[in-house]
Amino acid sequence: MSEPSRQTPLWVAIAALLVAMSSYQCGAAIAERLFPAVGAQGATAFRLGLAGTMLLLWRRPWRRWRRGANWRLLWGYGLAMGAMNLVFYLALRTIPLGIAVALEFTGPLAIALFGSRRALDVAWVGLVILGLALLLPLHRHEHALDPVGVGYALAAGLGWALYILFGQKAGAAYGHDAVTWGIAIGALLAVPAGAAHAGTALLTPSLLPFGLGVAVLSSVLPYSLEMVALTRLPARHFSVLLSLEPVIASLAGAAFLGEQLGPLQWLAVAAIVVASAGTAYTARAPVVEPLPN
Repeated sequence: MSEPSRQTPLWVAIAALLVAMSSYQCGAAIAERLFPAVGAQGATAFRLGLAGTMLLLWRRPWRRWRRGANWRLLWGYGLAMGAMNLVFYLALRTIPLGIAVALEFTGPLAIALFGSRRALDVAWVGLVILGLALLLPLHRHEHALDPVGVGYALAAGLGWALYILFGQKAGAAYGHDAVTWGIAIGALLAVPAGAAHAGTALLTPSLLPFGLGVAVLSSVLPYSLEMVALTRLPARHFSVLLSLEPVIASLAGAAFLGEQLGPLQWLAVAAIVVASAGTAYTARAPVVEPLPN
């Protein structure tokens, strides 16, 4: 750990992570404002395309490229990132932001719990099942969710799981440059999908400030702040704090999009948050998941 990292106060690292998570969700709220003009596909193209361009120009990772490096890791990482972001934004078309993030959390939870045989881990799985049962539209009521949106959110969870698995190896091989390369590769998937859906609407000058806002708030700023937290916080504490993201997403959805959750849905989000925090805190070998959304 570098000397500046050692000198970073703990409260600064915690604040950096909280701001990063808030930034992600504010960016997602802004992205929803773009949906009527360019659709979820176009918003994803703005996010990854502009973020990738900014990070490539800023970090210039090609200067540190090593011969014999494994491109397959980067392609797996980047394509997982692009697909995850695309289906997550598709989910936001029909279900609230906080619920989408809570459902997406099933991906990291599955990795953390996979293969465990401890009774406590079974309890965390039970909490997740309870949360999903309350969230999924298994019965008709005033807050029933769109099943297609739920499917997209769960697909985003699968994408997040793949993102973590590939990201760990890519990060070990490429360091901080893995994020830049990953976003750039993800943009190769997102930008054509956005162009096919939105066409020339992506070139509308009045939309560019919103697109830049999504790119900065959802990718450039939070990834930079995440590095501050990662160099100062223990992995377990980082993971526990990360489990607050569904709550932050729900609050962002209420503040910026007017999305109101019912009591049962808040209970479901709380159950998934507790399961995520409990899994992270009691894991034998805690894993720090990169921030996705």
